[in-house]
Amino acid sequence: MMKGKLIIIEGGDGSGKATQTRLLVEGLRKNGKSVKAVSFPDYDSESSALVKMYLRGDFGKDADAVNPYAASAFYAVDRFASYQMHWKQFLQEGRIVIADRYTTSNMLYQMIKIETQMEKETYLNWLEDFEFNKMGLPRPDCVILLDVPLEVTEQLMAQRVGKTGGQTGDIHERDESFLRRCHEAYDMLANKYNWYRIDCTLQQKMRSAEDIHKDVYQQVMRIL
Repeated sequence: MMKGKLIIIEGGDGSGKATQTRLLVEGLRKNGKSVKAVSFPDYDSESSALVKMYLRGDFGKDADAVNPYAASAFYAVDRFASYQMHWKQFLQEGRIVIADRYTTSNMLYQMIKIETQMEKETYLNWLEDFEFNKMGLPRPDCVILLDVPLEVTEQLMAQRVGKTGGQTGDIHERDESFLRRCHEAYDMLANKYNWYRIDCTLQQKMRSAEDIHKDVYQQVMRIL
């Protein structure tokens, strides 16, 4: 069977991953491509039960309460179920799958719980082997990082709180220091794995979704 392309849309909270995934799928379909969109975690699936428990704080109200290896296993099982049941054959038929988050999010959110660089590298090597070799999940053909400066992300998160009139988000979003550590980790991961960066801001303000999409689409067409 001919292998298709697995393209990941990655980015921090408020970066527009769902919007860019939708626009990319629409654009590729208009161009005659056979495309499927998936999103992780898959909250509609039973396979996400442990992920939901973790994110709402059932195992501890702080993101560091669950070690990165255990938390990664929760997400990996959810991805495995999604792959086996919904898009494995589609990808093997040579088509295109666009994923809003993937193993890349585990790399980010769980790696930053680890103190030393050597331990971070050990974790990343373990995760790659666990998901791609042991579990047999496909490696991405391309990861597109929606790059938003920390200051803008913090503004976007504050706006979310303003709209709801109270605290918002999961145990990751509620922790401001966690957001800062995420942004610091993006550079390392983007450089290590050759992610494609799309600058989502201009003069400290978010660019329009349509403008960002043009850059994303152009990058994807280079890969296809």
